[in-house]
Amino acid sequence: MKYAIDHDLHIHSYLSSCSSDPKQSPEFILGYAKENGFSTVCITDHYWDSATGGFISDGYSKQNFDHITSILPLPKVGEVEMLFGCETDIRADLTLGTVPERYPEFDFMVIPTTHLHMKGFTISEEDIFIPEKCAELWASRLDALLDMSLPFEKVGIAHLTCYLTNKSSKENFLETMRLIQNERMHYLFEKAAKVGAGVELNLSDISLTKKYPDVLMPIYKAAKDAGCKFYLGSDSHHPSEFKNAKKYFEAMAEALALTEDDKIPFIRDRKR
Repeated sequence: MKYAIDHDLHIHSYLSSCSSDPKQSPEFILGYAKENGFSTVCITDHYWDSATGGFISDGYSKQNFDHITSILPLPKVGEVEMLFGCETDIRADLTLGTVPERYPEFDFMVIPTTHLHMKGFTISEEDIFIPEKCAELWASRLDALLDMSLPFEKVGIAHLTCYLTNKSSKENFLETMRLIQNERMHYLFEKAAKVGAGVELNLSDISLTKKYPDVLMPIYKAAKDAGCKFYLGSDSHHPSEFKNAKKYFEAMAEALALTEDDKIPFIRDRKR
């Protein structure tokens, strides 16, 4: 059966400091879901637990548990299930931004390994623009994540081909993406499939893939060939960013020839 475009598991609300948009409310997000026929959406505001310390900035330090849970309780609408999740991060020393005691609090956890624009937090100042260094970090950070003791059945690996992996120039970004395509990448996708982590089809990444298909599409095809399961995430921070999301999701699912068997069980099994 064809991959149904029925969910969006990576959405920020006004509580994410990089949004702070009062229009990006749970009610608006529900409207987006109903308009597009989605049965499941998840709010995933940026989160860094106070217990871990080592904040990237004063702004990030405010994204603690008390802050992001202030959006609860979420509104309920019969045809749409709205979930409470988070987008946490991994520091340069491979510390995860949440702690095990908090895992049960979240319906779904989005974890990026490609936030390599955060100087001094995820990457050193010396390495930030060097394709070889960024490619090595792409692999080593993903490897470290997959070694963690996490409830992977509700964990998504966010935006694996994100422009933030090397934002110094288009050429450096594309070279970084070329450099990751090696035996280790295939091993990591096999590892992701084995632990059951979801691979995100991110709206911005889909747009980049459409622009540079020869460089980026082989990465997602390799993930599929390794047995990875996929989920959809708009990564929207503002209402305008929802525009055409479903159309882009449909195009990517078609380009990868995805079926319902390629969907993460977290979503696929909700229909049964």
